[in-house]
Amino acid sequence: MAKNIDVQQDWHVVDADNQVVGRLASKLATILMGKHKPTYTPHVDCGDYIVVVNAEKIRFSGQSIAHETHPYFTDKMLNKEYDRYSGYPGGRRVTTAAKLLETKPEFILREAVRRMLPKSKLGRGMLDKLKLYVGESHPHQAQNPQPLDL
Repeated sequence: MAKNIDVQQDWHVVDADNQVVGRLASKLATILMGKHKPTYTPHVDCGDYIVVVNAEKIRFSGQSIAHETHPYFTDKMLNKEYDRYSGYPGGRRVTTAAKLLETKPEFILREAVRRMLPKSKLGRGMLDKLKLYVGESHPHQAQNPQPLDL
């Protein structure tokens, strides 16, 4: 059993270019929870930090469609919907993945990973260790993240 003071948390950098959202999110959630380590303990945050670059170049599974800005555009991006609700009557807002990819591209991967983590205070702490960036650069050079091939 691992204890909080014994846990060694590493930094990894992952390139999301041409990665399928669900498959990448499940691997990232496993690393954030620490299930890839032999010292995994469910009630202790054993996971590592992950820096994801090129979050705007992710893709969904499905048939490819020609698109002017996104090279990996598929038909599932037009059909996948994200809901949010304000709590007021008529306050439901529905957005497609294609629109989210134009406005907030890192939200799609963050939401997919969030839904795979525990729904508790520990899960929220694990999600804070996920750093998503649009483009190649990130501000975590001082932590010396190691490239991770998924």
